[in-house]
Amino acid sequence: MSFLTPAQSALADEIATLLTTRGEKVAVAESSAGGLISAALLAVPGASRYYAGGGVVYTLASRTQLAGSDPALYKNYRGTTPEMLASLAESMRDRLGANWCIAESGLAGPTGSSRSSAPVGRTALAVAGPVARTELQETGLDDRADNMVEFTTRALQFLKDAIAEA
Repeated sequence: MSFLTPAQSALADEIATLLTTRGEKVAVAESSAGGLISAALLAVPGASRYYAGGGVVYTLASRTQLAGSDPALYKNYRGTTPEMLASLAESMRDRLGANWCIAESGLAGPTGSSRSSAPVGRTALAVAGPVARTELQETGLDDRADNMVEFTTRALQFLKDAIAEA
């Protein structure tokens, strides 16, 4: 039995094929998905050909120390903005020497953040690479585990669309 949803398996397979065909690698900087984005990408056999590495950058310290984000971005931190996440994705991509990086940060729940007024179920996504973009998405869910799974699926789709566009 797979720990991935059928949609996640299909997306990870498509991403693996696109990256392997091009000889490109991806890095991952995930927060609220808790490692599920990396797990989906690593579940595809031959992942070492396209997966450069990643980290669960759940805390501000991990974002600056593991991913190499500029600490000045987090002065007076009130929640992750798309601009912060784009910078984080670029830092992780550079740090790991990857062509691409998918970054995710959201509020999985069950409660909101004391730092921002963002609702539970909101995630910010960023791709750094030949195509760079950011987007805020909302799941409408309030269950923590359900949001983590949904954030993962949406991040994989976001990454696949950017790679396919390049």
